[in-house]
Amino acid sequence: MRHPGTGRTIAVDPRERSDDPNQYKAEFLCKIDQLGRDAACRDSLTKCPRRDDGKGGYLAVWKVAPKGIENPRWDDWKSTEAEPFCFYDDRPDDVLQRIRDRILSDFRQLPINAGTVASQPSPHTLRGAETNFYANTIEQQFDVTILGQKVRIVATPVEYTWNYGDGTVVGPQPSAGGALPEGQWGEKTRTSHAYAQTGDFSVVLTSHFRGTYSVNGGPPLPIPGQGSFSSAPVTVSVWRSVTRNYADNCMQNQQGDGCPAGPFER
Repeated sequence: MRHPGTGRTIAVDPRERSDDPNQYKAEFLCKIDQLGRDAACRDSLTKCPRRDDGKGGYLAVWKVAPKGIENPRWDDWKSTEAEPFCFYDDRPDDVLQRIRDRILSDFRQLPINAGTVASQPSPHTLRGAETNFYANTIEQQFDVTILGQKVRIVATPVEYTWNYGDGTVVGPQPSAGGALPEGQWGEKTRTSHAYAQTGDFSVVLTSHFRGTYSVNGGPPLPIPGQGSFSSAPVTVSVWRSVTRNYADNCMQNQQGDGCPAGPFER
């Protein structure tokens, strides 16, 4: 792929390659070349409102072909189900390629909300007991402008990494976890953790999002790779429980161990 800053060809991490089996091309509904624009373009200019900079748009459609076909004859392939859209550039392929080259970088800079951390029990838990953690995350949508084109980006959480604050990190894994029924805390879950020491620990959730993007109302195309976003830390206080057997009868000896006036309650 081309680096969005330098324009040089760079290697692509296999994990960031798109698994979309198709390739896409935007085609104008009128002829645009060095000799000018045909009559159909006047209709396009009427249907596409001029931008604030005065530039007019031209109606275009998206065409789709299998990715395995090199240099497809686009006349042989039908357009997608999407309605014609307005394109504000005379070279759609060049603009689309430039957007495609930078979309992952732009995606990772969006103000995507990683979600919040919930725990059971909260805000205190016991040493050695399973504390159930789970993430509250949602799909998010952003409308941005890239290279003069309107781009809609949809970010969907797909994996989660848990840093429990005591040196234990779990993930990325697909489970966001979930709340246990009231009274069932202490059970082991896919996202629970048992602390070996007492103290206050900062728990941080990192949510990994995949995204799609559509240009000027075109079909949603997959964004190669993921964006990772971290939540604000949540403090969990880990306490210890103590069990003792007492022989004193508090009615007879109110100063005995375990009694309201005894040494452990003062």
